[in-house]
Amino acid sequence: MLAIGTMGGGRRVSLGLPHTDLDDILFAHDGPLPLDEFRAKAECVTQGDAWVGKGNYSKLADVVWHRAEVLVWLDLPLALVVPRIVYRSLRQLVGLYTSTQAQRLTWNRAFLGRRSLLRTAVRKYRHNRPRYAQQVAETAVLGVQGVQLRSGRQADAWLAGVLAGR
Repeated sequence: MLAIGTMGGGRRVSLGLPHTDLDDILFAHDGPLPLDEFRAKAECVTQGDAWVGKGNYSKLADVVWHRAEVLVWLDLPLALVVPRIVYRSLRQLVGLYTSTQAQRLTWNRAFLGRRSLLRTAVRKYRHNRPRYAQQVAETAVLGVQGVQLRSGRQADAWLAGVLAGR
């Protein structure tokens, strides 16, 4: 069994396993799903013997993180995270990247509003990093291997090792 839950995102690399972006489950056409429905759908995609789940929803720890063999935390520097958010948001706004969430994105939601993606990301980055470290440690107690990657180089090297070991 290989189950990898990721916290954070970036490039998508295929491991040849079923892959689910938890944002795609949460953000339905009418807005975010209620928590119980979100949990049920996330639980369904992590029932198999091999899967990759992308997302950092601590509300799903028992149905995603605790079922994984490896929990990968892409703990990238804020100086890298911000440009990636801007780039992805711009691509979504001009229609180059489509998803249910992207279809609901506006300039205000992306950059201008008090609760814009950009402002929220910066605020949450500073607030959540210590909490994520604690949650990864708590998950490790359950036998889930925690991997914290701080750069693209580290992520590439770790992934190359996973692919070489298959």
